[in-house]
Amino acid sequence: MTVYPKTSALMRRGAEFFGCEYAILCGAMSWVSERNLVAAISNAGGFGVIACGAMTPELLDAEIAGTKALTKKPFGVNLITMHPMLFELIEVCARHRVGHVVLAGGIPPKGSVEAIKAFGGKVIVFAPTIALAKKLLRSGADALVIEGMEAGGHIGPVATSVLAQEFLPELAEDYLVFVAGGIGRGDAIAAYLEMGAAGVQLGTRFACATESIAHPAFKQAFFRGNARDAVASVQVDPRLPVIPVRALKNKGTEEFTAKQREVAQLLDEGKVDMLEAQLQIEHFWAGALRRAVIDGDVENGSLMAGQSVGMVKQEEPVATIMASLMHECEAALSRR
Repeated sequence: MTVYPKTSALMRRGAEFFGCEYAILCGAMSWVSERNLVAAISNAGGFGVIACGAMTPELLDAEIAGTKALTKKPFGVNLITMHPMLFELIEVCARHRVGHVVLAGGIPPKGSVEAIKAFGGKVIVFAPTIALAKKLLRSGADALVIEGMEAGGHIGPVATSVLAQEFLPELAEDYLVFVAGGIGRGDAIAAYLEMGAAGVQLGTRFACATESIAHPAFKQAFFRGNARDAVASVQVDPRLPVIPVRALKNKGTEEFTAKQREVAQLLDEGKVDMLEAQLQIEHFWAGALRRAVIDGDVENGSLMAGQSVGMVKQEEPVATIMASLMHECEAALSRR
């Protein structure tokens, strides 16, 4: 087995936290981060994370069981905080003794962190500001992911490099902070580790791995895409707070703008409340993403991709991608 002494030393805290070899976790990509990719990432020494997305408790139950059949290594589950059955999903994780749960998409609702801690699970959260990050970490969260706007899927407004400079000097000594968004090579991983990150999260780089079940047409769109093609969605109505989504520009991007107008009108007419409006938007994305990932409709589906998509050139096994990242990181650290 290849040894990466400098990288391993800087990743030690993160790797010990996840119980894996390399503190590289896979971003939860709905329809993509399922049992095959998750198990492959964990088997290659990283940390795979199941994207629960809009799954029912029954579907999540089957997905966790399916993942366990493919790997004996640790893996986690990503839950969306606005999911109407969040606490039932946490119960599924409890039954399976899932070691790590990522709470994404908003501030964790009251009691959710406690419910995960109650069965011995570790909680990973996202936070857009240092003040909120400190509050969540004080309230029981075990680790934090800071994700920049370069990422694919749901994004915040600030670049990864800026977040890293803000958060890491203040939090990295006392807490585990993982950096995400726009990371496509090991050189970038080296830089964030040197700044104090416990590890990194990558999504786009793994989306087209050999083990990814994404449709060949979806993968081809990634191979053709470059950083400029991965654009953030536009918010149509300021009263309808829609988290921007980064995806490769296509007809589906325009359809989302139309969907926002439709939902905003329903809100105007009092036919839906704000939570229902946001859930309708989420369901639109889930459906559009499925059309692209599973059905291969790359024109009308959602091709969620980060700006690092230009570094995804071909289909490669997860183990090859992981080895490349670790080798590049070690080489960068050795040049210092």
